[in-house]
Amino acid sequence: MTKRVTFQQKQREVIEQIEKAIKNQALNFSTVKPTEDYANDPRICLTSVHFPDQSFFQKVHQLIDNLKKLDHSIYYYPDTSLHMTIKNLRTVANPPNFDEQVIEQAKTIFSRVVSQHHAFQAYYYRLLLFPNNLALVGTTDEELDKIIFDLDRALIEAGIPDNKVYINDKYFFSNVTLCRFNQPVSQEFHAQVEEISQTMTPFSYEIDSVSLVTGNASMSKSRKIGTWQLK
Repeated sequence: MTKRVTFQQKQREVIEQIEKAIKNQALNFSTVKPTEDYANDPRICLTSVHFPDQSFFQKVHQLIDNLKKLDHSIYYYPDTSLHMTIKNLRTVANPPNFDEQVIEQAKTIFSRVVSQHHAFQAYYYRLLLFPNNLALVGTTDEELDKIIFDLDRALIEAGIPDNKVYINDKYFFSNVTLCRFNQPVSQEFHAQVEEISQTMTPFSYEIDSVSLVTGNASMSKSRKIGTWQLK
């Protein structure tokens, strides 16, 4: 028990470090630049995600409904696009900075690595406001880091390392983008998001599969390469 609490505390520290960097406008990690039309965004990435089930949607619908009351002009993700990022490979670009050969290499690696790992819990407890999006974030069991590290090693050995820049090299947490902005949001929106975050009811969710996909940031245009169940 002590090990899990310590690991999750480290994850919380990373989340707080990211929040501090955002507030100080000192971003040293990859972000998606805004666009006028997220649904038809031609910039494509190669990444791995978990697509949640109905039990997750039931937990976040009230959150999203409360956010929509604040600003209807923001792009809110539909249920079919909501996802938890597991491991990025190539960030969004137009044209994409990967080809079918890279996709097939990645598919082979995911087929071998993912099935060796166990399902794990994510513990969602707050919202995090980035410059161009709002995310639901949570700590996880240590299994997430194990999956990421094993995939990283295999991808590097295959010559297709992740091109995303991170603020941390361990204690990765679960991040679910709820909406994206094409212009800076108001201070009132900031304040309301903070209030919603502080009053939300924390909940847990089991992540039991990983899908390799190509798609834009909103996942409105996506192609599923493969899905693998965790043990």
